[in-house]
Amino acid sequence: MRKLHIPLFDLSAIEPVTSRIDRLLRTGAVAQIDRLNWPKDYPKSLPTTVTAAHDGTKLFLCYRVEGEQLRAVNTRDFDPVWQDSCVEFFMQRVGESIYRNFECNALGVLLAARRESRSSFQRLTDEVKSIHRNSLMQHRYEGDRQLTDWQLYLEIPKQAMGFLPGESLSRQQIRANFYKCGDETAEPHYISWSPIDLPAPDFHAPQFFGLLEME
Repeated sequence: MRKLHIPLFDLSAIEPVTSRIDRLLRTGAVAQIDRLNWPKDYPKSLPTTVTAAHDGTKLFLCYRVEGEQLRAVNTRDFDPVWQDSCVEFFMQRVGESIYRNFECNALGVLLAARRESRSSFQRLTDEVKSIHRNSLMQHRYEGDRQLTDWQLYLEIPKQAMGFLPGESLSRQQIRANFYKCGDETAEPHYISWSPIDLPAPDFHAPQFFGLLEME
């Protein structure tokens, strides 16, 4: 099982948001999203990282993706963003059977749900409104191909992850996985932080989650 120690920083007080992101990238914990679980059918890899920290009330995540042929078609929250250039965070409180998924494309369009399984879920409509997002894209060319380096920053309040108002994220253990995907991109790909031992792509697999250890 992969583990990641998530440091405690008071990032919320830092303004503007670009300074908050810079501080996170300098001091947060970095996870490499680099596991090709289905290399025969989906060999595409993309340099992808997520940097994480928390302040007791929010989880701060900053994904960075290099050199993708960008697809960003979906423009409204709860659209099928996994079809686009997409990054994802799935999490589960220790001892619970339900899990939550947060999926976001390069535009910052987000879907989130509380799930018993892939097919049994409840949309987190109010919680999505509380999640701050910031995206940045830089385009370049290699020959006749446009490639994009992109970054997505998220601030996820603890309540969106199933914690009560009186609870702190400090000293919590959270089962989780981070993903990079793009079902309908030029090169479909399904990459994870914690490895998944299944015959076909499926991120709805909490049995293969890693562990986040919150400072």
